[in-house]
Amino acid sequence: MGHKVVISTATFILFITGLLLGYVISQLVLGFLHLNLLTFLGTLSLIIIFAIVYYALFWDLRKQQSQSPSFPNGEPSNSPQSEVTGVISNIPNNPPPKAINPSLENKLVSLLAGDIDAAERLVAKVKQEYPGMPENWYWERAIADLERDRR
Repeated sequence: MGHKVVISTATFILFITGLLLGYVISQLVLGFLHLNLLTFLGTLSLIIIFAIVYYALFWDLRKQQSQSPSFPNGEPSNSPQSEVTGVISNIPNNPPPKAINPSLENKLVSLLAGDIDAAERLVAKVKQEYPGMPENWYWERAIADLERDRR
């Protein structure tokens, strides 16, 4: 609710300031208003107000987007698979998936008797616990954890 108030107030201030700034500049260009210290400072203050509110508005929007979780249907699902993938997709600064070393992928899948879905779930769990690591590191960690648990 607080973000909506900030956004609507900032938008209103931007609208009014933009109208005033446009009017003053048009009057200066048309020659109905003479450029002196008062008109210069007034125009400069309108430009500064416009810039500050514009920056604050988009900074707040960017901050709000990075904090709010994004779920495909608008709300979280209760299935275990969607919880794992949903949490991972909401981690800020999650790097895009990179090429996985095929030998690591094959090793993990072979340790799980060919169960690719189980391998991806294990990697997703490791990603949830250790965000921000390279993609191959997650596969190596999942293999190490699986081998450790089997001993």
